[in-house]
Amino acid sequence: MSRSIADVPTRSARSRSGGDTGAIETRRSAFSLGQVAAAVPGALRKLNPAAQWRNPVMFIVWVGAALTTAIAIAEPFLGGPEPSGGTTVPVGFTAGIAVWLWSTVFFANVAESVAEGRGKAQAQALRTTRTTTIARRVISYDERGDAAARSVATEDVASADLALGDVVIVETGELIPGDGDVVNGIATVDESAITGESAPVVRESGGDRSAVTGGTRVLSDRIVVRITSKPGETFVDRMIALVEGAARQRTPNEIALNILLASLSIVFVVVVLALNPIASYSASPVSIPVLVALLVCLIPTTIGALLSAIGIAGMDRLVQRNVLAMSGRAVEAAGDVTTLLLDKTGTITYGNRHAADFVPMAGVEREALARAASLSSLSDPTPEGTSVVELAAALQGIVADLPRDAVAVPFTAQTRMSGVDLPDGTRVRKGAAGSVLAWLDVDAAAPVSAETRAELRREADAIAQAGGTPLAVAIMGPQSDGVLLGVIHLKDVVKDGLRERFDELRSMGIRTVMITGDNPLTAAAIAKEAGVDDFLAEATPEDKLALIRKEQGGGRLVAMTGDGTNDAPALAQADVGVAMNTGTSAAKEAGNMVDLDSDPTKLIDIVRIGKQLLITRGALTTFSLANDIAKYFAIIPAMFMGVFPGLATLNVMQLSSPASAVTSAIVFNALVIVVLIPLALRGVRYRAASAASILSRNLVVYGLGGVVAPFVGIKLIDLVVSLLPGF
Repeated sequence: MSRSIADVPTRSARSRSGGDTGAIETRRSAFSLGQVAAAVPGALRKLNPAAQWRNPVMFIVWVGAALTTAIAIAEPFLGGPEPSGGTTVPVGFTAGIAVWLWSTVFFANVAESVAEGRGKAQAQALRTTRTTTIARRVISYDERGDAAARSVATEDVASADLALGDVVIVETGELIPGDGDVVNGIATVDESAITGESAPVVRESGGDRSAVTGGTRVLSDRIVVRITSKPGETFVDRMIALVEGAARQRTPNEIALNILLASLSIVFVVVVLALNPIASYSASPVSIPVLVALLVCLIPTTIGALLSAIGIAGMDRLVQRNVLAMSGRAVEAAGDVTTLLLDKTGTITYGNRHAADFVPMAGVEREALARAASLSSLSDPTPEGTSVVELAAALQGIVADLPRDAVAVPFTAQTRMSGVDLPDGTRVRKGAAGSVLAWLDVDAAAPVSAETRAELRREADAIAQAGGTPLAVAIMGPQSDGVLLGVIHLKDVVKDGLRERFDELRSMGIRTVMITGDNPLTAAAIAKEAGVDDFLAEATPEDKLALIRKEQGGGRLVAMTGDGTNDAPALAQADVGVAMNTGTSAAKEAGNMVDLDSDPTKLIDIVRIGKQLLITRGALTTFSLANDIAKYFAIIPAMFMGVFPGLATLNVMQLSSPASAVTSAIVFNALVIVVLIPLALRGVRYRAASAASILSRNLVVYGLGGVVAPFVGIKLIDLVVSLLPGF
């Protein structure tokens, strides 16, 4: 069974085919009692002022709690609590305020600890993959190939002693001792310890599937690996640091919001300090505990308490989808992306072309073309070859068998053809139109006529304009009488549901660009069928880099995926560069995210998660600031209407007493953090819409809700508090 490193998500059955992967079923809730219990020790440790000062808002609450506690301890020796605002304060009022102030700080710590706890559990699972193994290090590797690698001298060393650049040999059943690139050989590798995927993967030298990870196991064959990481700096080490939050730094947006919250807090500190001189002028000074409670209720404690948890949870949601973000900045950038660069093969299309039709030349029976095409493909193990055999059986009922002495002719980059030579001297070839014509011109007794060449060109162009790939089929008899039979229409199949997803991205204001090495005609047809906004055909690494720079020059943020060394410059240049785990080490080093599943379509989900993070932070900030406005109208009238009777008209909640008003507000201020922790961890539900629409919705739901909730909550708490003696 497939599982992520977090062992949380159960993927949709359509996730691999480009369907909607946005809906992911989780096996555990965002906020459970078990998680809270596990988070309590960490939350208590965070009460240390050295941990609190990094969060200015909560540090002010911590200082207020400490001051109020000191006053509560001193009160019995000073003759009880002093009156406040001209009213009597109940016994135990100061101690109660202190308890709820400490609760406010504690609940904020719980939110952060729960978010961090998920990462620590994931990190613990990853640590089990880090085992010291014995590696066979090549004493002197000279790049002479596999035969040389088998015969060179080796020495046994502990994996922890391997250095950057060392070359090791790994055979069937052995663990790969460290991160590296395959420099020789091919093997199937079990990466389930890292990715959670039970299916083995192929790793080979000389391509974009050469990177291997330490701790994974070779299941078959043998590979030579060059180590590309230092001890303690392996991919698993980096994963552990990331999911634990140890490597998480505050993002620019988060820093800016912290500065704003700190500024608002300072403003309210000044305002609250100015209240006592005003009250003293009326011979009704306000006590310090009441002023502290008022300050804590008015500063943006709700978002201050949840801000860190929101950021950690955003990265955690990526981890649940087997994506590692190297920084919180990358997650935020994903939320602001306006241009998405998507490879055609494997992302927009399935990656394997399938035979869609047989197009015979004039005077050629379709059955003859299908039979020849099937014969030429029987020994072709590729998905394209298999699809030709299947199409011939489906359309013409042809089930061909190769004679025992037939000789298969494999495809090569030089000939650009494949086929079969039959025992009677008959030869069948299929391949690129130009290559097949050149073969006939050289070997056939008579050249292909100009009319046939023109017909072939017309059919091939028509297939290319429809987004397909034409393969010409020809047969040559024992007497070198060559005949061009027709064309096989190979089609790149666009993944189901992608057009709808691209429409969704367009509604977010995101422009999609398909990148392909195909010719412009084929690229245009695929782009139209898939519904992307633009395409870049016959793309080279330099073309990708130039396109990214052009988009960024226009003020847009760009995201792209890649897996090869030639993608590294573009991945490094992109604002969000998602490297495939199957790719090269260079690609993984250049990107700021790594997809452990190597599913290029996941880039769309990454953008959704980034936007959800930004929307969640904005929504809870709106709710917090709206809360402060409501609490202001709840507390100030109740506190000072004895001194200024005109304020009684603003006491719309009819709170029972000033002491009850202050107590109810501070209790609500603490409890609302607990209520919002699940939302901070799970994230506000994201729907594709324009920025203006999302802003309007947040103002209505979280702005208006933030104003109404305190009025309702404080009034209900007041009804309970008023039943206590002295209130």
